[in-house]
Formats: sequence, C-alpha cells, structure tokens
Amino acid sequence: MKQVMVINADHVKFEASHIPEQKLLGEPVLQRLANLYSDAGQRFHVGFWESEMGSWKVDYQEHEYCQLLEGQVELEDEHGQVTHLTGGDQFVIPAGFKGIWRTLAPCRKVYVIFEPGPGG
Repeated sequence: MKQVMVINADHVKFEASHIPEQKLLGEPVLQRLANLYSDAGQRFHVGFWESEMGSWKVDYQEHEYCQLLEGQVELEDEHGQVTHLTGGDQFVIPAGFKGIWRTLAPCRKVYVIFEPGPGG
C-alpha cells in the first residue's frame, strides 16, 4: 500500500559519520544523515543532512534539490564562482557540479536527490 510520508526532523534517527578524508580541506568534519525515503530503484532519495563547520571538495554525480533549514553555507564552483546560502534558502546542485562546499555555521538541510541512469 502506498502512503503519504510526512517529513519531520524531530522524529528521525540520524547516523553520524565524518566527511571522507580525501575530500577534506582542513580539519575533520562531522556530518549527520537521516535518509527517510528511497525509491525501489535506489535513484530517488529524500531526507535530512547536517554538518559542522568545515570545507571539502564535492563532485556531484546526482541532481540535488536542497532547502537549507538553518546555518550558513558557501558553494564555490570549479571556476571560482561563489554562492552564499543561509537558512531558508532553496537551491539545486546539478549533476556534474564540481567545487568546494564550505559550512560557515552549523547547518541542516532537507535534500531531494535524483541519481540519473546511464547517459543522463
């Protein structure tokens, strides 16, 4: 049976891990993830993500919609263009985006990820 899922960070279990060392640009950074939904094909995902302050390299293979619920973030693309984001901002990171993610103040976001199949 298919049901509507209500998304609420107050009642989910987060799993903690560190940003992988090979991506880090400085000190270790703790992140917490609560994936709340994945489709049967494992290509569509929805959940919450949090991180401490820090910076790391990113190379997106997936398309990601985010709503930053709290905190402050900068995304710098591989050409040096910087996007500043604060709590309440909504944004999309397209597959193929490469650059640096900087968490300037501890943040929490809602994410919706789509992982394209071969060719797209």
